[in-house]
Formats: sequence, structure tokens, C-alpha cells
Amino acid sequence: MSNPFVQLTLVKLREYTREPEAMFWVFVFPVLMTCALGIAFSDSGAAAIRVGVLSPSTSLGAGPSTPLGASAGLVATLDADPRIDATALSPEQAAAQLRDGAIALVVVPGAGGAVGYRFDRTRPESSVARFTVDEVLQRASGRADAFTPADDLVALPGSRYIDWLVPGLLGMNVMMTGLWGIAFSIGMARTKKLIKRLSATPMRRSHFLGAQVAGRLVFLPIEAGVLIVFAHYVFGVPVRGSWLLLSGVVLLGAVSGAALSLFVASRARSFEAISGLINIAIVPMWILSGVFFSSSHFPAAIQPFVQALPLTALNDALRSVMLAGDGFGAIAHEVAILSAWTIVCFGLTLRIFRWQ
Repeated sequence: MSNPFVQLTLVKLREYTREPEAMFWVFVFPVLMTCALGIAFSDSGAAAIRVGVLSPSTSLGAGPSTPLGASAGLVATLDADPRIDATALSPEQAAAQLRDGAIALVVVPGAGGAVGYRFDRTRPESSVARFTVDEVLQRASGRADAFTPADDLVALPGSRYIDWLVPGLLGMNVMMTGLWGIAFSIGMARTKKLIKRLSATPMRRSHFLGAQVAGRLVFLPIEAGVLIVFAHYVFGVPVRGSWLLLSGVVLLGAVSGAALSLFVASRARSFEAISGLINIAIVPMWILSGVFFSSSHFPAAIQPFVQALPLTALNDALRSVMLAGDGFGAIAHEVAILSAWTIVCFGLTLRIFRWQ
């Protein structure tokens, strides 16, 4: 008689290969997202700061003869600086573009050559625009610098946004694919009464649950490899650390996600219930775990919760290995968190899993 674990694993593999949608979300979608975000945040050159200047009819008492009071003069002065892209706008246009983020700052001409700045100080790019524009206008008005600083411009490999993003996309894909794929597979089998029939066979519970994980891991090298290789050769994303350690972190992340998926699906009786439980599990990680922006932005009061999430630990470990070239000692804490999630979720699943 064939081993139940082997046969169930083969069944799981057939489920994946016979579902074109699954192949798209596992292999194609992460590459497309990396490509789109890599182009959007490419380092082909620093973008000019977009600034709006209110037209003369809306200035604060400035006349056309005021040297820097008229909007035409302001636009010409600002456009002469390669860092700035200035445009004359009506009040309605300026308000709409500032609201939509099309411009970072509105320059309001005032009397006697003075100007005012209208911006949202909660937007970092607006604060930068305010100081840059003020510097240009102050110099044009005759202000002299006390000294001329020396700029030492550097481009550090691994410091770009795309470099930081790819490990987060990799971690998200590795963990979320297991969460969705395994949970829904179990839900489908339970809905069709297949699990109830399997319970009458000599198969053990561990055979069934282990096969779900094994079937998921078969495609893991291709899934992770495609994304890493694409990002490396197309966008130059570095892998500074050990490939063996990186593979181990990816494997642990996938197993942890699979364990969490088994736990989520261990009692759910319908697709609706599974979908709700998966959303409860993944939405906090999507938002808090530093996939698209750093988790350090969240308040200190919730940082213990954020750092305890498995996806946070996975993303931090991947970035440490890929970008900083760290060894095992530097990511031991993250490995411990992922291992704890894996052990606890597997243990609870073996206890509470139901066949029907």
C-alpha cells in the first residue's frame, strides 16, 4: 500500500498545477508588482519639486512691478533652479492640486516682494519643498550664505526603495500564498465531504496536515527564486548575505504561514468562515508588518504587537540577509519568533482539527 502522506502530497500538487489562477498569483503577480513599483520608484533621477504660484490677481497686494511679487517673476525665478518645477495657478487650481498631491507647495505673492507658503506640514515632501523654495527666493532677493557647503553625493547599493521593497514582497508572497492556498483547499475538501471520507481510511491526521504543507513547499524554490532573480537582474536588487541562510529564512517563513493556515482552517465549516478568519489573520500583517513602508512608523505602544507578528519577523530577517548581509546571529530573534508561531500553530491544529 502506498504511503498516505505521499499520495496526499501528489493530490495537493495536482490541485496547484490544474489551477491556472493559482499559478498566476504565485509566480506572475509578485513579478508584475515588483516591475510596476520598481518603475514607479526608479532611481533614474531626482524628480523636480512641483510648486504652484498663485496668479497676480490673487496676490496679497503685490503689483506687477514688484521684483519678486508678481507670479510671472516668481515662476521664472523658481524654474531657473533645476530642483523646482513651478507653474502659475488660479486659487481653484492650486487648492485642487495641493489637495490631490499634484503639487507640494503653493507660493502666495505678497506686498513688497514678500511671499507666503501654503502647504500641509504633515507631508514630508511639502516641508522639503517649503525650505527649498524659500532658499531659492531668499538668494534671489540678495541673501548671501555665510559659507558654501560641500556636497558629497553617494549612491549606496541596497538603499533604494525598490531594494527595501523586494524582501517585503517576497515575505508577503511566501506567507500569504500558504495562508490562502492551504486554508481554501481544506475548506473545499470539507465542503465536499472529502475530508469526512478520508477520515475512514488508515490515514492519520498528521499525514493529511503534513501533505498540505509539503505540497505548498514543492513550488517554493521556483516561487521565491523567480522573484529574487527578476529583481536582481532587472532592478539590481542585491543579495549580500548567504544564499543558504536566505533559503532557510524563506523556508521557515513558508512553513510558518502554512502552520497558521492549518490553524485557521482547522474548524471552519464554510468558505465564508475561512475567508473571514484569513482576513483576520492577514490584514494586520499587510498593514503593520512593513511590506510597503516601515513598521517603525506605528506608535511605540503597539510596537510589541507589531514585532510579534510572523510577517514582521520574516520581512526583517529577509532584509537583514539580503541588504545588510547579516548572518544567523543577527536574525536569531526573528527566527525564534517564526519558529514559535510554527510550533504553536501546528500543535494547536493537531489538537483541534476536525474532519467534518
